[in-house]
Amino acid sequence: MTAATPVEGTVTTRLRLSTQRANRGDAAVASVSHVLLVVWAIVVIVPFLWVLLSSFKTTKEILASPFSLPAHWQFQNYAHAWTDAGIGRFFLNTIIVVGFALIIVMLLGAMCAYVLARFTFPGRRVIYYAMLAGLTFPPFLAIVPLFFILRNFGLLNTLPGLILTYVAFALPFTVFFLYSFFKQLPDDVYEAALIDGAGDWRAFFQVMLPMARPGLASVAIFNFLGLWNQFLLPVALNSNQSNYVLTQAMASFASQAGYAVDFGALFAAVVMTVVPVLIVYVIFQRTLEGSVAAGTFR
Repeated sequence: MTAATPVEGTVTTRLRLSTQRANRGDAAVASVSHVLLVVWAIVVIVPFLWVLLSSFKTTKEILASPFSLPAHWQFQNYAHAWTDAGIGRFFLNTIIVVGFALIIVMLLGAMCAYVLARFTFPGRRVIYYAMLAGLTFPPFLAIVPLFFILRNFGLLNTLPGLILTYVAFALPFTVFFLYSFFKQLPDDVYEAALIDGAGDWRAFFQVMLPMARPGLASVAIFNFLGLWNQFLLPVALNSNQSNYVLTQAMASFASQAGYAVDFGALFAAVVMTVVPVLIVYVIFQRTLEGSVAAGTFR
């Protein structure tokens, strides 16, 4: 065996030191990241656990000792919130509005993004940039025009009017998000479908749309979260109490009696409002991994 030269030994030593410094840097970054994640988890989880425990307590227990365990678990708080406070009816209204709005916006958004990404025609860039401009438009600036438009069409204070409004505000983001997914799909698959006799509609629904399933699932989750928590649009465009959605119902329930409000039932209503969002996210969280792509125009 030949002995290592001084130059080779120096290079090896430097590489070893560089690797050690890099490993120490990675370990430091990982440690700081884990600490921040733990802190963030505590900030998020602790308030939710407090709300959950408070939903099983009486108003007197909550005001006297807000951080203690319930002396007697008040399961009737949920029944009171669901029936007496009308959360059940408002929950159904929210399911109807968000469900129909989500189906419509996903269908229209996917079709629009597909056409913009796969076909070349005059005005394509104008339409795409108009969609992007819709992302920068603050919703509160459109409240007054929307109010008069819905009133003229007889849709003010109705669930269909709220559904159409939700669709209009969620459509630009949906197109922006799905554009890159359809842009990256291979042309060979689409051409093979056409050769096999499929038309444009069949190629879209049976070939191209299933291939963009990760993007569809991801944007559906984002839209669901945004529409479920929407507050400004329902308050301004839906003053009919029988058509309230959950966000309006929660605000009305919390302010209807001042300090005489049933806080146990109120926290129970909060839990019932949050749990569907958590369930949807837990079920579909895997589809979010690696599915967020840049929506640049190419």
